[in-house]
Amino acid sequence: MSGLETNEGRKKLALFGLLTPPTIFLGVFFLVPLGIMVVYSFLEPGLYGGVVWNFYDLNYGRILGWADSRYEQFDPVYLIVFLRSVKLALTTVILSLFICYPAAFWISRMSDARKSFFLFLITLPFFVSLVVRLFAWVLILRPTGFLNQGLMGAGIISEPLELMFTNTAVVIGMAYVFIPFMFLPLYASVEKLDMSLVEASADLGATRLQTFRRVILPMTLPGIIGGSIIVFIPSLGNFIVPSVLGGSRVLMIGNLIEQQFLSARNWPFGSALGMLVMAAVLVLLMVYVRIMTKEEEYANATKVKEG
Repeated sequence: MSGLETNEGRKKLALFGLLTPPTIFLGVFFLVPLGIMVVYSFLEPGLYGGVVWNFYDLNYGRILGWADSRYEQFDPVYLIVFLRSVKLALTTVILSLFICYPAAFWISRMSDARKSFFLFLITLPFFVSLVVRLFAWVLILRPTGFLNQGLMGAGIISEPLELMFTNTAVVIGMAYVFIPFMFLPLYASVEKLDMSLVEASADLGATRLQTFRRVILPMTLPGIIGGSIIVFIPSLGNFIVPSVLGGSRVLMIGNLIEQQFLSARNWPFGSALGMLVMAAVLVLLMVYVRIMTKEEEYANATKVKEG
């Protein structure tokens, strides 16, 4: 018993040693700044920037509607910007899913050597600066860019399309940036798909649509949900893509937060906007955990019935 207890103690000590560095790193560089932002969001903004250490809930009132004093006014534009950001983030998720889902099936059916090559191609954009890649899209989407020149040369359009500085350009740019984050979870789920169940479904007379809806979709749902969350969260707070491809016409919540911290120097209000984004992310994660818990309970119940 003493030998087993010693071995167990060593394992716990090794686990403690492995978990301590990332825990300290996250605590110092994530939880501490997040706590500072929470505190700042309830403080009064300074006249020339910074904060005044007085409780001040009107930062949230400007966003949610109870700021009606002489110092702060409720402006629905902040909620409009937030809802626009949610819409663009959801559109990015849908576009990324539409591209990556069939691609994951296609690559998963290849030989091992070709799989490795195409997976390398998926991750290849990470080797190039994001700013450089976004300015490449500027060359593609601008009125005199490759896309418009190609379409006009083919006779498809007679005048250039207005793509730059639009919601469409921002969605295209964000989908391009976040496609690898959608593809990898999807590929992991598709790779584990039991094809014998798909064949059994076809043998039992199910149509392709029925097989997809009742067999393939439920088995790949964890990858779909995981990839969607991984893409939605950074898309919601993104400010680089809208700055380059959206210009001043497309303002997202990330750009608004950046402006409050850097240009307006209103740190408390910028912190309140950041907390709004964090709240949306937290709700999304809670929904994800709830869905995955139900899926796990259903799978366990199915195994018990089969047993």
